[in-house]
Amino acid sequence: MVNVKEVPADRFIRALAQYLKENVRAVEPPKWALFAKTGSHKEKVPEDPDWWYTRAASIMRKLYIAGRPLGIERFRTIYGGLKDRGSAPPHFRKAGGSHIRKILQQLERAGLVAKKGNKGRVLTPKGKSIMDKIAGEVFQEVVKEIPELSKYGGSKK
Repeated sequence: MVNVKEVPADRFIRALAQYLKENVRAVEPPKWALFAKTGSHKEKVPEDPDWWYTRAASIMRKLYIAGRPLGIERFRTIYGGLKDRGSAPPHFRKAGGSHIRKILQQLERAGLVAKKGNKGRVLTPKGKSIMDKIAGEVFQEVVKEIPELSKYGGSKK
């Protein structure tokens, strides 16, 4: 059985974002999402109008791969970056926490993520099964393009 770790991250995140957009009503960008930067290190708002779903899918993938609780501060560090300070050397800045917090709350309402005490959030079994199903679909798409990969998995035994 193929899991999330065995498929290309970019294709998986794109497919999961599409799934969240079409099937999970609890995950929906707020009105301010079109005008908000994702951190102080960014100069502009995201160009992709569906960036909210892409970030939600990315957060779910990070939770899956970590296999342990992750909190908002950890995600702020993961999605942070270097701030261009003109002629001064660039410095690292954490991403904004508001959009990460709202996405995690929405994923909790959808039953895909759960709080683990005060340690952070983890994926629920429902969230893991959805992600494994989508990983299988992505793997099948990749196998259609590169048939040699079919020997590595994808069929239930």
